[in-house]
Amino acid sequence: MAGVFRSAHRRIRSSYSKILTRRLWRRHCSPSQSTIISTSLFTRSFVSAANPKSTFDAITLRVLRNEIEYQSDYAPPHLPAMRFNSFAVEDRPGMQWITLKGKFGDTEDIKIEATMFDGCKSVPKLGDDIDGEEDLRLHSSVLVDISKRDGSDYLEFVCSAWPDSLEIQKLYVLKRDRMLSRPYMGPDFRELSSEIQTEFREFLAERRIDKELAVFLHEYMMNKDRCELIRWLATVKTFVER
Repeated sequence: MAGVFRSAHRRIRSSYSKILTRRLWRRHCSPSQSTIISTSLFTRSFVSAANPKSTFDAITLRVLRNEIEYQSDYAPPHLPAMRFNSFAVEDRPGMQWITLKGKFGDTEDIKIEATMFDGCKSVPKLGDDIDGEEDLRLHSSVLVDISKRDGSDYLEFVCSAWPDSLEIQKLYVLKRDRMLSRPYMGPDFRELSSEIQTEFREFLAERRIDKELAVFLHEYMMNKDRCELIRWLATVKTFVER
């Protein structure tokens, strides 16, 4: 599980974040301001000691304040949901994933861990007047652990959450110490027969782990992404102000 999240974190600097950075720069820095910033990098050593805040710092602070105000006003984050169906949602500020915990019947415990957006893929935009334009479909990695309360082995599903679907990628049988109970890792889920794939999708759907969960996760992560961005911008601003 830890390897999945470490891999997800390495992919977080995807085209999604690059697009966001370029958008921030265009929104707050005109060409003339860009020249000022570039020039200030070579002249800040000559700034008078009586003026501890350089031109670069002043412009940086203004950009940060403008972005915080823009993010707070244009698409203000809302209070995150505490539950999804029968699952309780656990979210710690500053972390790049959330945890959902629930039960199924009297014998099963379910834990779902989902990353913030860790990837994306381009798809053609729909419409008559947008030839050649593309949209981004954001991706979250999801782990689903289903265990019996008798202490036996449990199932772990490795899934991909897209805006409108939840796809199973892998299925493991694990011991309580999180080691594989058998050395064979199992096939790629998509290599299984369609009948087996259908049965496991229905197995998860019966436990409310389905398209509805994927939609919830994307809405939740869009909001968390804004919360974390505003928090990060505020932290950087505080550092520059010191």
